[in-house]
Amino acid sequence: MKNKVLIVEDSPIILKILKHLAQQSLELEPFFASSMKEAKLLYNEHKETLFAGIIDLVLPDATNGELVEFLLEEKFPVIVLTGSYQEERREELVKLGVVDYVIKETRYSYRYAINMVNRLYKNQSIQVLVVEDSKQYRKHITRLLIAHKYQVLEAENGIEAMAQLKIHPHIKMVITDYNMPEMDGFELVQAIRRQYEKFDMIIIGLSGEDGGLLSIKFIKNGADDFLNKPFQQEEFYCRVTNNIEALEQLNKIQNLANRDYLTSLYNRRYFCEAGDKLLKQAINSQTELSLAIIDIDSFKFINEEYGHEAGDEVLKIFSRELESMLGRFLVSRLGGVEFCVLIPGLSNGQAIQVIDSFKQHLAAKLIDVNEEEFIRLAFSAGITNIKYETLNEMMNQAGEYLLRAKDAGRNMVVGDD
Repeated sequence: MKNKVLIVEDSPIILKILKHLAQQSLELEPFFASSMKEAKLLYNEHKETLFAGIIDLVLPDATNGELVEFLLEEKFPVIVLTGSYQEERREELVKLGVVDYVIKETRYSYRYAINMVNRLYKNQSIQVLVVEDSKQYRKHITRLLIAHKYQVLEAENGIEAMAQLKIHPHIKMVITDYNMPEMDGFELVQAIRRQYEKFDMIIIGLSGEDGGLLSIKFIKNGADDFLNKPFQQEEFYCRVTNNIEALEQLNKIQNLANRDYLTSLYNRRYFCEAGDKLLKQAINSQTELSLAIIDIDSFKFINEEYGHEAGDEVLKIFSRELESMLGRFLVSRLGGVEFCVLIPGLSNGQAIQVIDSFKQHLAAKLIDVNEEEFIRLAFSAGITNIKYETLNEMMNQAGEYLLRAKDAGRNMVVGDD
């Protein structure tokens, strides 16, 4: 796996800053060099695992950017650091295919370069759809996105774009031209927004036509941003990056809102929303859906014997084990010591086996409650596969089975049979 970064800088002061920033925030392992000779040795030794490079343009043994040119010939992603700005040189390097061009001005410049490497690494999992009827312009945009490691899909018009979205539901950004046959950019934006909210997908509009009203119309129809063609490469990258990072921050906030504060499992609200969708799918497709409610046995004793802080730690440990074993399903903390798991595709008997396996796994673990004493956890569970009209009715049914398990002596699983 390519998870290392080559950082080359001959200034001891700047290299010290880069090392400090890399230690703080770089998500990949850095290798450092201060000359072309050192850099080439590192590159040849770690070529198979190197992902990208932050490379000083002028080095003691490469005063005319020879190292940058060598790495670009190797098809290696390069972020250039330079002490002076020269427009002709910038244009030349951009044509050669550098990822970015950073002037060594302030500490923020070096932080920007480090963050750019992190951005490239994250981009590998992001799908972008380019919708443009001009083949030349579509290929140009595609090349720019590929240089920044995005997964790129293409469409010639809005109709094709909607088909691509159906095939690839995880697309995070659509870049669309305005003037296209079949379905223009405005119609495409409207069609997308009928299916995807702004926290699901970014839309950037493009047009080569004059008139400031186009950008207003695009954004009022649901686009997030707009670019006039032709555009500068750096502006394109800035708009794409800023929008992707805004979407990530929005998703992060939304994810926090969907999580239980103590255990980080999904909370009851999210479970009910997502569970309702899974229930409707199971009803429509006539497939199995199991709902399990789990309640930790004798938790009151743990709190009274070891204190509420220990009780909270036990809940965290239990949740980690639950997520580790059953995280492929929809897992939630309903509240207190009650948890819920929604299991698509399994019969009631199969779901009981899954929950029983987790119970046995948990029973085999000793849990440290106060660095001196250890306990074993047990739980009771109720599981139903009866598909009622609402998820709440399924939860009530599983809850009845849970009470039967408790009344029968705890530490057992009760299902429909």
